[in-house]
Amino acid sequence: MGAFMGPCLAAPPFAQGRTGVVTSAHPDATRVGLEILKQGGNAVDAAVATAMAISVVEPFSAGIGGGGFLLLRIGETNQIVALDFRERAPLKANSKLYLDAAGEVIPRASIDGHRAVAVPGTVAGLQAVHQKYGRLPWQTLLEPAIQLAAEGFEMSDRTHRIITLRQKALAANPAARRIFLPSGQPLAVGSRLIQTDLAKTLRRLAADPQAFYSGSIALAIAKDMQKNNGLVSLLDLKTYTPTWRDPLCGEFRQMQVCSMPPPSSGGVHLLQILNLLTLGQPFPSTPDPPDYLHSLIEAMKIAYADRAEYLGDADFVEVPVKELISPQYAQRRIREINPNQARPAEQIRAMDARTLRWLQYESNDTSHLNVVDRDLNAVSLTFTLNLGFGAGVVVPGTGIVLNNEMDDFATAPGVPNAFGLVGNTQNAIAPAKKPLSSMTPTIVTEAGKLRLVVGAAGGSTIITTVLQLVMNVLVFEQDVASAINAPKVHHQWRPLPLRMEERVKFPKPTVEALRQRGHQIQMRSQWGNANLIEITPSDELQGAADPRGEGTALGY
Repeated sequence: MGAFMGPCLAAPPFAQGRTGVVTSAHPDATRVGLEILKQGGNAVDAAVATAMAISVVEPFSAGIGGGGFLLLRIGETNQIVALDFRERAPLKANSKLYLDAAGEVIPRASIDGHRAVAVPGTVAGLQAVHQKYGRLPWQTLLEPAIQLAAEGFEMSDRTHRIITLRQKALAANPAARRIFLPSGQPLAVGSRLIQTDLAKTLRRLAADPQAFYSGSIALAIAKDMQKNNGLVSLLDLKTYTPTWRDPLCGEFRQMQVCSMPPPSSGGVHLLQILNLLTLGQPFPSTPDPPDYLHSLIEAMKIAYADRAEYLGDADFVEVPVKELISPQYAQRRIREINPNQARPAEQIRAMDARTLRWLQYESNDTSHLNVVDRDLNAVSLTFTLNLGFGAGVVVPGTGIVLNNEMDDFATAPGVPNAFGLVGNTQNAIAPAKKPLSSMTPTIVTEAGKLRLVVGAAGGSTIITTVLQLVMNVLVFEQDVASAINAPKVHHQWRPLPLRMEERVKFPKPTVEALRQRGHQIQMRSQWGNANLIEITPSDELQGAADPRGEGTALGY
């Protein structure tokens, strides 16, 4: 691919354009996507190439050893489609997989090592969307990632820090240790990370993407799993297929907001909270008055309580999606929000199942990228390995970092996962079941026209980050750079208190007013890593990447 001139870390977090815009969590990946657009590729082509590049330059956050979700808006028809390529539990998995003989959860068993790995879906998902909607050859889209893996790229401080944080797990795996801990220490900032084995794997996938599931790569994964007491088998890989789903859409201020249905909880709770906010007090002119923030926080608590009770893989369990996002539901729950007092978690419950059924008869560490092309095709794609460097496992000879997505299941009812999220039997482990996710790729349209493409990384904070970006742009009329830079709040019901960001500070009177209403506040330096693209009324594309990470936006 001659147009790609090699890695360069300098790129802006904000971009404008009228022909196309790409935003992602890494400058090299963003530049790959833009070059694909300039070569005549469409938004799907650019998204595939960008995702493959992320698999190389962000080996800790997302890659071909993980999975995710994609939302696509087809410019010509305004149709929005959703693709689920989430990892799934191995066929040998069961609900007691991470429990000891006494029924207690084994510490870190679902986090570190081969038994924490779920069946990856990224390659199958990217191939599926490309086959149906792509324009350029598949091999062309993988060439930039191959080049980045073979020639290397400059280690950033962020990558170095995450290698250091996961050093113990990486050191326990010989293949991971050889790549990320040469001489027994993390690669230094400014050095080049070269991934020769991964380059070979990507070349093999460029020739035949099914090699990941039924060819030489699949055999390497299955062999490594068998050798190390892992559960992912050759049969698991051969039988994995991504799933096309109907997006979950709802109305908000004469706009249509579409996001992912289960097994993502993102769309359900994004729409649920927007409904509650619409029924609350009139929106202020800025996003930081205490009255508004109080209502926002209390709505978050309700949504996350419902998440723990009702959300799971809808292919395995009944999830009351229509009821949870219905206006009738919001009208009932809004009565519980006291405008003058925060409610403790123990006073908040999911709505009882009988009432939810009745409502149906009274009246949806990670990386994200966005692409919009000249025809206003739009892709919002979130994918992940779960925690940094996933399970800390690299398949020998392939360079593939494998996920630890099994930790997103409820290993036992009420036991929090690594993000502090709790669940019950709805999200229990079962063979071939997909774990519940918070990934929230989102597309907003207005009167049939594209308005906003948005998503984020950040575990359990993804939903609330996307929510606040949607509000900042569509309600408070902030430009994309201001919207993404604005301070965020997060509450997930339990077990954590209210998180407030201190990197970009809220006004002191606002913080004090929330404390007086009973909010227990935990100040955090930062969380999340978002990016978004807005289509302005003058048809200009404006993109922004999160200054909290090293992401960039590029357009032309």
